[in-house]
Amino acid sequence: MIDIRIAADKETLGVQAAALGAQAIREAQARFGEATIIVATGASQFDVLKALVAAEGIDWTKVTAFHLDEYVGLGEQHPASFRGYLRLRFMLPLNDAPTFVPVDGEGDPDAETQRLSALIAGRRIDVCFAGIGENCHLAFNDPPADFDTDAPYIVVKLDDACRQQQFGEGWFPSFDAVPERAISMSVKQILKSELIVLCVSDTRKAQATRDALEGPVSNLHPASILQQHKNTVLFIDPPAASLLKRG
Repeated sequence: MIDIRIAADKETLGVQAAALGAQAIREAQARFGEATIIVATGASQFDVLKALVAAEGIDWTKVTAFHLDEYVGLGEQHPASFRGYLRLRFMLPLNDAPTFVPVDGEGDPDAETQRLSALIAGRRIDVCFAGIGENCHLAFNDPPADFDTDAPYIVVKLDDACRQQQFGEGWFPSFDAVPERAISMSVKQILKSELIVLCVSDTRKAQATRDALEGPVSNLHPASILQQHKNTVLFIDPPAASLLKRG
């Protein structure tokens, strides 16, 4: 069951999502002395990260941060690089205090998935920040997503709808410039998170949101798997919720 919370606008959505995630981090540090989180990227996370890095009461030196995905073959200085995005919007404001585990897509992608999988294997994930793609993907697990692999990180082929979204959001100068492959955290690994803080905004995500929340669980709508997660909280604005029956 997904806990749905409709926020007035994107900024409010980000503040509320960050507050919930920050509380989970504080609670993990109080209980375990440290916290492990997964941070997300893209337009849906701008306001979330802005509020998260300003949160009080977190010892960021005792936080390890993984992230969800990265393009294969893309340098960190490229404006679409997710590890570059997180260094700018997450690590820099915190003076590089968290331990950051970047996904590096520039080398051998198979070797990188093995490296990342070894680092995250067996770790308690206290909170995962995530979004939903226009094609209902979760991380870069495009439809038909692999719901069965136990590997924490995998190499995936991006579908045209996903690549069109990245171009449409202005991350690349043309559709052809969007890489065709990426390294992504797997669906099973995401579902191991104690808490998933999901953020969705804009009308263009409305159909995907309905498919994820009100349709059957299907790898053709990858984010629908969150219906089976024990603790997912969705923060959503009215445009993205506009097709929901309950909205």
